[in-house]
Amino acid sequence: MSNEGAQSAPGIILRGCLMGAADIVPGVSGGTMALITGIYQRLLAALGHIPEAGVTLVRQRSPVMAWKTMDAGFLVMLLGGILFSVVTLAHGIGTLLDDHPMLVRAFFSGLIVGAVIHVGRQVPLWSSAAGFGLVVGALVAWSIAQLTPATLALTPMVAFGAGFVAISAMVLPGISGSFILLLLGLYEPILDAIREPSLAILAIFAGGCALGLVAMARLVATTLARFPSVTLAVLTGFMVGSLTNLWPWKKVVAWRNRSAGDAEPLLYENLAPWHYAEVTGGEPQTVMVVSLAGLGFGLIVLVEWLGKADGSKR
Repeated sequence: MSNEGAQSAPGIILRGCLMGAADIVPGVSGGTMALITGIYQRLLAALGHIPEAGVTLVRQRSPVMAWKTMDAGFLVMLLGGILFSVVTLAHGIGTLLDDHPMLVRAFFSGLIVGAVIHVGRQVPLWSSAAGFGLVVGALVAWSIAQLTPATLALTPMVAFGAGFVAISAMVLPGISGSFILLLLGLYEPILDAIREPSLAILAIFAGGCALGLVAMARLVATTLARFPSVTLAVLTGFMVGSLTNLWPWKKVVAWRNRSAGDAEPLLYENLAPWHYAEVTGGEPQTVMVVSLAGLGFGLIVLVEWLGKADGSKR
């Protein structure tokens, strides 16, 4: 969409809502929504300037200057949209994931396919280096999805490292921070720390998140400025590789017990739609899956069309 649309308050809040909704779904990253809705680079710049804003606040004692330095108005509105979406949609999307996981994955897989095409068109020059970056990004995201979850004790050091890694992943399109916590075996322990609450562990985890967020934002912003084609190709590859997480037809091959005592799926095996019924005994719902994937893809096409139409008016 247009830059002006992305910079308006309603537009920023709406994009925050989209990021929050994406983060609820395992295997989908809020960074993907930021990238396809045109605020990704502004988000990276704002996060990357947080240290400078802190220095400005301390040296010049100017909250107004510090606020402008890190584009805090933008960050506050975006965070507001994310939190609103998480609070209002978490239960609904969680219920849909429990009751209709195949259909939810189908919709988001279509969304990601559309995003891959959309972002791929933004690559300034498709060269051999960019093609290599695309392959590397896809392999990295795919490899992460194949990892066997670990079981780590939630010590202060582990909490800090988990926050750093998980939040860094959320900045990258196609890599889900919550999925990283699942791989580390820390998703449920972190939720338990929130429920109790364990303020010391949460503070250390938040510190890791803050450092990881700034560090990753600055790294990606720097590479985008210096190597735009290769960097965008790598980010596109991340989304391609994430599609394995969103394949609609899956078989659960391992379970894990939640702290509440019930079990939830841990590892999946992707199946061909024509094998799904005989392996799982469930209905593949092929027509509905394809339709919802098409709807997700169509939404990206609509976003792209609206952006072009808005740009042609000025």
